[in-house]
Amino acid sequence: MEKIVLENEELYVEINSVGAELSRIKNKKNDKEYLWNADEKYWKRHSPVLFPFVGSLKDKKYKYDGKEYSMGQHGFARDMEFQLLTSKSDEIWFVLNASDETIAKYPFIFSLEIGYKLEKNNIKVMWKVKNNDTKEMYFSIGAHPAFYCPINDGEEQSQCYIKTDCKNEFTYFKIAEGGVKDTSATYKITVDNKGIFNITKNMFDDDALIVEDNQIHSLSLLDSNKNEYVKVEFDMPLCGIWSPAKKNAPFICLEPWCGRCDSKDFDGELQDREYGNKLKPSEEFENGYSITIY
Repeated sequence: MEKIVLENEELYVEINSVGAELSRIKNKKNDKEYLWNADEKYWKRHSPVLFPFVGSLKDKKYKYDGKEYSMGQHGFARDMEFQLLTSKSDEIWFVLNASDETIAKYPFIFSLEIGYKLEKNNIKVMWKVKNNDTKEMYFSIGAHPAFYCPINDGEEQSQCYIKTDCKNEFTYFKIAEGGVKDTSATYKITVDNKGIFNITKNMFDDDALIVEDNQIHSLSLLDSNKNEYVKVEFDMPLCGIWSPAKKNAPFICLEPWCGRCDSKDFDGELQDREYGNKLKPSEEFENGYSITIY
């Protein structure tokens, strides 16, 4: 694994070649670390890219073209070595190409490019998915960045806040056994007139909060004084908010998604999955999100 550094006057950023994973964000103005350090006591990752699946498949398998395939949570890209494509002082691109190893688990010839660009106190994260196959390709892709919360010494997570760009309230689903969407109930969070709500002690006892239907396109973490210190902005239909269940972990993940886990009652094939994406031969998909550090 190789570590690549991007740096400007405001931020120091590291990216791992394994998973093309963002692994460090340091604010040079206040000398604070913002991205989780991957301590295995809580969670061994920093900011994995989820591809070609987001979340868990029902029974950890999927059906395509008359065949059944096994797949772990969040796909395989996060654990694979990416090749360095281009590198500048403020921008870098990695690529993962389909191989015999990936085709055995995911029968499509693809390339996945992941880029990072620094602009003052902002990190632009960019994705490109290309279908190099002769058949239509089905996939999901998502982000999973973990940010320290609380950010200040002496604070508790339950003293901190999350800010959204939604008004009044939003609805969410919980995760059922097996890592799939629990369709038996929906839940609601009310926000104030600035889109802010308090993080409660038991908020993540049932795993992630799944937010659908383009309700949210911006998520921020705020300290106990409601000072915003990190913001994630995206144009995607879903997002997740997560911290390890019942661990009192000192971080929260703000996760923009193009796709999600299966519902617990799902019984279709790959092309039938809700919020899935598809590409015709030679087509490309582009999306991404931004992280702003305050």
